[in-house]
Amino acid sequence: MTEPVAPRIDGHCASRFAAVRAAFQENFRDRGELGAAVTVLLDGEPVVDLWGGWADSARSRPWERETLVNVWSTTKGPTALCAHLLADRGLLDLDAPVAAYWPEFAAAGKEAVLVRHLLSHRAGLAGLREPHTLAELYDWELTTARLAATEPWWQPGSESGYHALTYGFLVGEVVRRVTGQLPGEFLHQEITGPLGIDFTIGLPEKEAGRAAELVHPPAESTSEQATIFSQLRPVALAALTNPVTGAAAANSPEWRAAELPAVNGHGTARAIAALYGIFARGEHAGRRVLSPESAERVREGQGSCRDLVLGVGFTHDTEVALGLWLSGRNGSYGPNPRAFGHDGFGGSFGLADPEAGLSMAYVMNRMGPHIADDPRKMALIKAVYEA
Repeated sequence: MTEPVAPRIDGHCASRFAAVRAAFQENFRDRGELGAAVTVLLDGEPVVDLWGGWADSARSRPWERETLVNVWSTTKGPTALCAHLLADRGLLDLDAPVAAYWPEFAAAGKEAVLVRHLLSHRAGLAGLREPHTLAELYDWELTTARLAATEPWWQPGSESGYHALTYGFLVGEVVRRVTGQLPGEFLHQEITGPLGIDFTIGLPEKEAGRAAELVHPPAESTSEQATIFSQLRPVALAALTNPVTGAAAANSPEWRAAELPAVNGHGTARAIAALYGIFARGEHAGRRVLSPESAERVREGQGSCRDLVLGVGFTHDTEVALGLWLSGRNGSYGPNPRAFGHDGFGGSFGLADPEAGLSMAYVMNRMGPHIADDPRKMALIKAVYEA
């Protein structure tokens, strides 16, 4: 069966960034794209805002300007932003023990774990030790209580190990203990609502009609993932498979109704570029959100190492800052090693480069097999920096 011709690309792209439009089109023609959007903000102004393809696997719904999609771990950036906003206001000390805000957390030898260890994936709580179902994951009180009682997998603060699902509960519960609000509500009240940024943690039922359908990678990609998973250590299996998630789960009403601040943010590329732009510039649309000092602190490196969870998928050491990953020598977020960002399972990402005055986001619904640095992502970033 012949693959349909490449879809029409809508939106606008400054002539200087024509290479980004070309790379976006190539993603459809050569890299299996189904539906996607990309936005680039330069000094807060949109120089690229493109979308195209299909919002569903049946190719019956075009991807439109306001199409939303679940962006998996790209959500971690906005969740970290909640913590940094509280720190900027003097309500949260990143160097304080987590137990100062969440007393139950001191159990099982965690009394010395600091808030910065949560933000930098160094708390040793990459996954739960006991089986945890999807239904239990949707239960905030149960999941946070189990995390509070869990013994760390490694010495907290010593190394990083990707907290794929638990990150949102750990950082989010600290936000809740400080504010009385879950992070989704706090983010909406303090940032996305006032600034008109089209991003939510979870998805209100009334917005379901705008949501793109996530689609699993092709079968050959799935076998590549299986090979990687077969090499994982117990802590990595706990982090990535307890419980097992995927496109089917993320398309469900139960997933969208839950509070999963590590993985179920829904938004447009435009919205995510705006949120990561706050990391790059401290402001959005002329409104200050973070002080320059707090914006700079977000990318404070915590030491490079071979990640204890994702290391099998990398050929290099990586460095997590206070909530996002540094581009480093590998150039995961462009040639500036101090640029930073976050990838989402399947390919999405947000990027901040303060030196260039740049923020960028890419979202899509056909998931790829790569743990990070999806070829579609890297093609778009390369095109932006060449411009």
